Amino acid sequence: MESIPVDQPVRAAAELLGRARRVVVFTGAGMSAESGVPTFRDALTGLWQRYDAQALATPEAFRADPALVWGWYEWRRQAVRLAQPNPGHRAVAAIQARVPGTVLITQNVDDLHERAGSPDPVHLHGSLFAPRCSACARPAPISDDAAGEPADGRRVPPPDCARCAAPVRPGVVWFGEALPGAALEAAVEAASSCDLLVTVGTSGLVYPAAEIPQVAARLGAAVIQVNPEQTPLDPIAEVNLRGPAATVLPALVDAAWGDPAG
Repeated sequence: MESIPVDQPVRAAAELLGRARRVVVFTGAGMSAESGVPTFRDALTGLWQRYDAQALATPEAFRADPALVWGWYEWRRQAVRLAQPNPGHRAVAAIQARVPGTVLITQNVDDLHERAGSPDPVHLHGSLFAPRCSACARPAPISDDAAGEPADGRRVPPPDCARCAAPVRPGVVWFGEALPGAALEAAVEAASSCDLLVTVGTSGLVYPAAEIPQVAARLGAAVIQVNPEQTPLDPIAEVNLRGPAATVLPALVDAAWGDPAG
């Protein structure tokens, strides 16, 4: 799709959004990055600069060195707790309030959508705030202390499961693991029945999550993409909005309903 002046695609997208009855919002790492949450592509600091982030996010890494991996996720959880939802997160909540039944599907493992007012997002890749037993999958509590983690990170032995004493693991989907079945089923069902899907801040490269916008497009839904960069989703988008979500999404909500978010 050829680039056109910014105001024209925003108006076109606002028309689609304003008349949509079944909306899906699909968000990726770019949304959280605008709140300062590090992505896997960002350079790590402190203890973690010696490691490849993708190598830490595997079942094999956890089995080999549980304290290293658990410590990294404690560090990531603190980074999220100290971050704040940005105007893009609040604009998504505004869309949900305007269009009842809007389904939010996210690849992000933070709680920024919830803190911005979005109810019950579908977490395709799990959550930093839902650890579970590595053996029996029993949910485990987490500490509410966001101030006790050193900025440079540290090794932290994971707690033991209260039921079976196996180590508790982060509640995220690691590389090489399948997506949670219930979440994937809910996401596919929503994408299959929507008339508009808004994809925000996702690279379109991480499968099977990247298939969700493709499903919506194949079944006739319009797709709006919000991303500063071109992605493999460009060809299926009816409108490509180039820019950061924190700027573009409030403008889109304002153009659709005269109700800026953020």
